[in-house]
Amino acid sequence: MEQSQFSAWAAEYSQKTNLSLAGTRLYVGDDDTQACFTQSDLAKAQDWGMIPVYDQAESQTYHAIDATVPLDEVPDARELTGAGAIDFAQDHMPVSAELMREARQDVDFTGIRIAVCLILEPKTAVLLRQLKQAGAIVGAYCGSEANDERVAAHLREEGIPVAYNPDWTPEQAHQGALDLLDEIRPNIIIDDGASFARLAAMERPELMERIIGVAEETTSGIRAFQAMQDAGALSFPVIAVNDSMLKTGFDNAHGTGETCVTTMQRILGHDCFAGKNVCVVGYGPVGRGFAHRVRALGANVTICDTNPVVALQAVFDGFGADDINHAISESDIVISATGVRHTIAMQHLQIMKPNAVLSVIGGIANEIALDEIDGFQAENKREIRNLDVPSGPRIRLISEGDGVNYTVGGGNPIEIMDLSFAVQISAVTHLLRNQGKLQNGLQKLGHDIDCNIADIALRVRGYQASQAVADNGYDWTLTRFAENEKEQHHAA
Repeated sequence: MEQSQFSAWAAEYSQKTNLSLAGTRLYVGDDDTQACFTQSDLAKAQDWGMIPVYDQAESQTYHAIDATVPLDEVPDARELTGAGAIDFAQDHMPVSAELMREARQDVDFTGIRIAVCLILEPKTAVLLRQLKQAGAIVGAYCGSEANDERVAAHLREEGIPVAYNPDWTPEQAHQGALDLLDEIRPNIIIDDGASFARLAAMERPELMERIIGVAEETTSGIRAFQAMQDAGALSFPVIAVNDSMLKTGFDNAHGTGETCVTTMQRILGHDCFAGKNVCVVGYGPVGRGFAHRVRALGANVTICDTNPVVALQAVFDGFGADDINHAISESDIVISATGVRHTIAMQHLQIMKPNAVLSVIGGIANEIALDEIDGFQAENKREIRNLDVPSGPRIRLISEGDGVNYTVGGGNPIEIMDLSFAVQISAVTHLLRNQGKLQNGLQKLGHDIDCNIADIALRVRGYQASQAVADNGYDWTLTRFAENEKEQHHAA
């Protein structure tokens, strides 16, 4: 491999395999030659969360990458059949498999009816398989903008109902979701954006009598359930999966934050960020993960966040912070990373630079105010298009304003979703173990559950957390004056 090619290598490897770069051991050749990367490349790799190693034996461990292997010899997971893609994902998801094994020791999933509303891709299929193999009755719904057709077809062959049709109108998609609810009659809903649970509560209230609880995957979904709770309308327990550090701290920062970068590189060219002014709106985990990686690729990044504390954090992380109305007009690439409707409003679109690139990472409907453009019609999974802004410039819009990595990319990396789905399994298990005991409303899983998942994830990678001695300061009566107090007591 040629030197100084980390950017191109990272983009192609990530897109071909859908495996995480963050958290990997990266074998780069022996210590004498460093055959694959220059020192500059190694610094970029470390910024992405990779650990360079020079012992080839370490390249054979779990979650390690041998960068000396030519990219044309790396298998392309995008070319696998539905069954092959699911099997490939399953081979790289040992944490959720171990969590399910542990859960089945004391929880009976037999006959539990679970409706799943998530982005349907190979990793999601592994979760559905695991639940079905444990004895649950499982069905899935997914919108056409975020669905892997080969996976949907194969899941049906495995006996898992999938409500999905790429040709559905919005009205037909609505009815398809209701039909799946009627078919599954869920006890538990695994939700994305609170979409399925709210639909059931509003249009199938009779089904809610069967609900044990909901496990919610996303930030936007937690906001929606909080609004329901504030209105006194949340009449069932909701486990805030998104609030787990094993979800937000990894899925958002390292999953979305990485694959949105490499998906945009595939669309725009691997050097698309080098020397460009990039405006990242929202400095939560998603925006933070994205900003750090494009900076490693040579971008000049400005952060826009409405929270002054978060904006100050960005400054202390080495980024500029500015008001969106100024930063957006100076930017070659604008990224919305908030999960909030109309983050990029019409007034912002109108002051963008001509031919600037606009993309959403993460994403909800109309995070960009495309609904205010007369005649705008999305073309499903279109990677990039010219968009004429009313009373504004012509810009380049990626993925019709939907989340770029899951609509036109492979979604978050397999090992990252292994952690997220381990939290989902823990949430479902918690609902079943505590059926009838949980209060209605939003609630978090205990810190011990995060620690258990993290311990498993460390173990399969060949690492471990440290231990403390038994008496290392948890006695609140011990102060810096304790020894003097003891001596004075004895003297008296």
